[in-house]
Amino acid sequence: MKPVATGREILFQPRGIPPLGASVSLALQHLVAMIVGCVTPPIIIAGAVGLSPADQVLLIQASLVMSAVSTLLQLFPIGKYFGSGLPVILGVSFAYVPSMQAIAASGGGIGAVAGAMLVGGIVAVLVGLFVRKIRLLFPSVITGTVVFTIGLSLYPTAINYMAGGTANTAEAVAAQGLPEAMVYGSWQNWLIAALTLTVVMILNHHAKGIARLASILLGMLFGYAVALAFGMVDFSDVGTAAWFSLPRPLHFGISFDAASCIAIGLLFAINSIQAIGDFTATTVGGLSRQPTDQELQGGIIAYGTSNILAALMGGLPTATYSQNVGIVTTNRVVNRTVFAMAGGFLLLAGVSPKFAALLTTIPQCVLGGATITVFSTIAMTGMKLIASQELTARNTTIVGLSAALGVGISQAADALSQFPESVTMIFGKSPVVIATLMAVLLNLILPKERK
Repeated sequence: MKPVATGREILFQPRGIPPLGASVSLALQHLVAMIVGCVTPPIIIAGAVGLSPADQVLLIQASLVMSAVSTLLQLFPIGKYFGSGLPVILGVSFAYVPSMQAIAASGGGIGAVAGAMLVGGIVAVLVGLFVRKIRLLFPSVITGTVVFTIGLSLYPTAINYMAGGTANTAEAVAAQGLPEAMVYGSWQNWLIAALTLTVVMILNHHAKGIARLASILLGMLFGYAVALAFGMVDFSDVGTAAWFSLPRPLHFGISFDAASCIAIGLLFAINSIQAIGDFTATTVGGLSRQPTDQELQGGIIAYGTSNILAALMGGLPTATYSQNVGIVTTNRVVNRTVFAMAGGFLLLAGVSPKFAALLTTIPQCVLGGATITVFSTIAMTGMKLIASQELTARNTTIVGLSAALGVGISQAADALSQFPESVTMIFGKSPVVIATLMAVLLNLILPKERK
């Protein structure tokens, strides 16, 4: 008979009630590892759309709450095919940022993003239902190309943020009565961004334990303190924000634009396949086994459904967080009580407008200095996936040509100016769509190499 686990040993089993102190500290470790990545996309999209400070707070709130709900739905399955039951954390994904920025640039606003998310959630549910057949179309070389292209497409966003944000022109800063140091391209912005990046890099490569896991958060706190010394932080909106408030369903409305729905829907299909990688890494690293078909199917269906709920609640798209998967594979703690606590902390943060308002005070140069390391990690994760298969002439053609066309067309001004606006929206704004389609197409038509 297998001995019953007691005390801390329960942490390494999916079920059971582990010690409170250990559970709280491990839950906070997961929260610290993902909180910056979870709140940065809403801040970026709010700036791209031009939301008011009050609406920025609501967007951050809804995104945090729905990240918590998405996590809890995965931890506690409903029936056989809704939820994976695996120890994973979900948060707002950077993968959707380029396409959401394109939607914002076209004037669609958060309502168009919500409509595209709703369609994308349905696509993910369909992928979950047929996951065993569809996943054959997305080997590592395809998913790696997509992830690599996502990382590349986010670099300009990070650089613009490091310079202070393109919206902070000299005229805009003067009109709002902000410090001159906040003008786009100022030496103060670049200094703070460089200091933030330096602290993140030092902690990431030389620190240990929680300091290393929280390197991005600690780097941002340092950069925030320097920005505070330069007078670049405004707390006026924090003082007026409430301590407790629930998100407002459909606050931003919902609208359906065919081009936006196609672009986001394709990303949901890709992220559904990508989630298989995170589920597999979690079970292999934490439970020493492969995930079952039921776990994969339930996980992806819950992922799609939770994003439909997020669209209705005014949040942004969520996905599995690889950095939290990395923690599981490192410490092998898989008890769902720990992950439920992390989801609970995330939920508490989401229902506090004051906390969300405090996040909006972070200067863009600080965000840029911290997140450029995240974006580079995304790109290199894609490279690892690509390199997991042999880099034959066929595979290098798929990766190189797909990334070249995707990134090249999106960065070439007016390259598709003579096409209908809907075509430009789908293929010309975000490099991920073209890169994905080209990678899948090339993988199907290029002849297989003989072994």
